[in-house]
Amino acid sequence: MWVTSSLTTALSPANVALGNFDGVHLGHQAVIAKILHQTPQRDLSVSQVLGERRESDPGSRLKPERGDRSYATVVSFTPHPQEFFSGQRRPLLTPVKEKVEQLRSLGLEQLVLLPFTETLARLTPEAFVEEILCRYLNAKRVSVGENFHFGRDRSGNSQRLRQISQQYNIETCISGLQALDGDRISSSTIRQALAAGQIQHANRLLGRPYRLNGTVELGQQLGRTLGFPTANLKLPDDKFLPHWGVYSTWVQLDDGTHHPGVMNLGCRPTVAGDRPSVEVHLLDWDGDLYDRPLSLHLMTFLRPEQQFPGLDALTAQIRQDCQTARSHLDSLPSPHRL
Repeated sequence: MWVTSSLTTALSPANVALGNFDGVHLGHQAVIAKILHQTPQRDLSVSQVLGERRESDPGSRLKPERGDRSYATVVSFTPHPQEFFSGQRRPLLTPVKEKVEQLRSLGLEQLVLLPFTETLARLTPEAFVEEILCRYLNAKRVSVGENFHFGRDRSGNSQRLRQISQQYNIETCISGLQALDGDRISSSTIRQALAAGQIQHANRLLGRPYRLNGTVELGQQLGRTLGFPTANLKLPDDKFLPHWGVYSTWVQLDDGTHHPGVMNLGCRPTVAGDRPSVEVHLLDWDGDLYDRPLSLHLMTFLRPEQQFPGLDALTAQIRQDCQTARSHLDSLPSPHRL
């Protein structure tokens, strides 16, 4: 998948799904499905957004084979517009690298991650369509949710987008709001569920387990002295964290294998922890994980973080957590079977 933050390096013509798509949840997937091809797509490199090498002309090896097809493209924004206008940091359900992974898995060919600046914020709806969709992307189709707003002061909505796009012969697809279990599927609803420790509800709205991706860093190694060695995970600074406590989790290693585990998120009050940390103990596995990337697929919330009178009580509770997690995970599919 080609990823760029510059319209001048974007591939065209494009079928475009417009939105923030934080979480890439089931509602987002309904919008994205309207611009996807049914045939497998060839992989593309990523661009400067991820700080990786890119080709000078990424489309040169694809255009001769494409015929009249357009690139399946998501156009999103960074920082999140709410963060831009409020000036307050907004942790993300899917930071950039994770969003790229999720979009690639859906079959997208391109992510145009536009810097959300004052200049972009001042564009009228008409200028947005003319400049971004027409001039740079040569859009043939655009897909949005019915609650989509764009342009200066959010003055444009999905129906206005359709009206303007018709002038340029751009087909417009508008997806209705999606609901599940009586709740509207939205990033806000998922955030609320995660903040309340309702991980299984959040997972249903996402359509997959909520993930924490990071790299193992050196910790205090207290778990090893208690008989439960843990891997301390360094997460992206902008990752949204769920309710503090203990979770059952499938742990995906960098070799693609999945292992059952127990994760603790919090400040570890029993041992006078002074900052939040993410620690995971892998059941029935032993080895060196230092400096390796891990992906934690959170499955069930076991209990909130609590302080124990001493290490013996803490050890007994960890043992119980492991037994409970094993019981939960035995009844749930691992991520590669989801």
